[in-house]
Amino acid sequence: MSGDYIVIKAEENGVTIIGLTRGRDTKFHHSEKLDKGEVMIAQFTEHTSAIKVRGKAKIHTKHGDIIAGS
Repeated sequence: MSGDYIVIKAEENGVTIIGLTRGRDTKFHHSEKLDKGEVMIAQFTEHTSAIKVRGKAKIHTKHGDIIAGS
């Protein structure tokens, strides 16, 4: 568990953020929908090992910035 945070800013309506579990089997455990301009701050935890982003969004991490869905 690292506890790292990421910031996701929706660049269009309907951006989907999906949290995936850690462990033997990876499963969806949470999802959110963002509209254009909305921001979500997400954290990797003992339960969340991956975060999937669907749609056009800016993702800011300590490793750099990424534009999804471009």
